[in-house]
Amino acid sequence: MKRIVLGITIVALSFGITASSVSAEPRVHHVKFSNCSALNKVYPGGVAKSRSSRNRGGDTHYTPTVNSKVYSENSGKDRDHDGIACER
Repeated sequence: MKRIVLGITIVALSFGITASSVSAEPRVHHVKFSNCSALNKVYPGGVAKSRSSRNRGGDTHYTPTVNSKVYSENSGKDRDHDGIACER
């Protein structure tokens, strides 16, 4: 009986560690990047303020990541003031 409880505990702990280490979003949060090249290494399509932000510039090749906190830290890099910083 002790072996079963120990085995279940080990499986539960290993599942919890695995589930918490997997993330759909990059772990970089609230970061002010030095320039658009540095931002685009983490967010290739740039960072949008909201889902309703639309690109006013030319054609883009990547979809921007929506993250209002990262956008607010880097809003100075939004040259055309369309709600997307460093779009490309």
